[in-house]
Amino acid sequence: MSRHPLFKAYLALAAVCFFWGTTYLGIRMALESFPPMLLVCVRYIISGSITLAFARARGLHLPRGRELGWACFSGLLTLGIGNGALVASETMIPSGIAGLIVTISPFWMVGVEALLPGGVRLHAPTIGGMFIGLAGAALLFAPDAGSGGVSHGLIIGFLLLQFGMAGWSFGSIIQRRKAGKAHSVVAGGVQQLAAGLAFIPITFASGDLTIHWNTRGVSALIYLVTFGSLVGYSAYVYAMDKLPVAIVSIYPYVNAVVAVALGWLFYREPFGWRETAAMLVIFAGVAVVKRYAEKPSGKVLKASRR
Repeated sequence: MSRHPLFKAYLALAAVCFFWGTTYLGIRMALESFPPMLLVCVRYIISGSITLAFARARGLHLPRGRELGWACFSGLLTLGIGNGALVASETMIPSGIAGLIVTISPFWMVGVEALLPGGVRLHAPTIGGMFIGLAGAALLFAPDAGSGGVSHGLIIGFLLLQFGMAGWSFGSIIQRRKAGKAHSVVAGGVQQLAAGLAFIPITFASGDLTIHWNTRGVSALIYLVTFGSLVGYSAYVYAMDKLPVAIVSIYPYVNAVVAVALGWLFYREPFGWRETAAMLVIFAGVAVVKRYAEKPSGKVLKASRR
């Protein structure tokens, strides 16, 4: 099995499915110590610097010129906008709910692919699957019996995550289409460092630089740097480079289950019939989108791989 030409790619995808599921809890714990923008900034400066220092020590090719520019740009989209929005949203909504909402990210991936030049047009079954998934997401906004209405924080968190998923999808597809000579893991290091450096002025502009030092928060940051970035993001860019988007996009399913389970276990985050029904409907919608988008988009995606 280890001799299969795509064994490493599928192993990388398995790492993404598990470790990124745990990062939702890791972010919530790290926010106990670090303000959201500072957390994004510090995390990616550390992980990007470590990755590129390792690459330089090994004599690996480092991006230059236009290749460097595209790597930085995709990093700003995927990590700056994508992860920055996720971190900000977790100051308003439970980590498990954030993980559940992110399961609709394949809708953004398919939609962005259709919008970009050379992409595949959306078909009626794909659009229908999107509506099914969005109906599932709408269940999250159904007010509880006896409550005063929908949580304002949930609405803002949901909208933030949509903005983040749009940035993540654009960045991921640009990353595939503009792949250069550098190894995908090295390119991932450039993207992380670019996102971290870009967040320096954003962090100062936020005006929130107060750190509440405690063991759990600092340990969570170390975990995010190690397993969320050095392992998780490197595995993601490698899998995106080697596997079709339709296969890689299964990771939000597993991430959501892991995030929900850990959120309940560590913080007793609520997850009742409404959230369960929303998860099932969203999963059904994403399955329909993947079922009808995979074949038509395969030719384009295959052509974009190096």
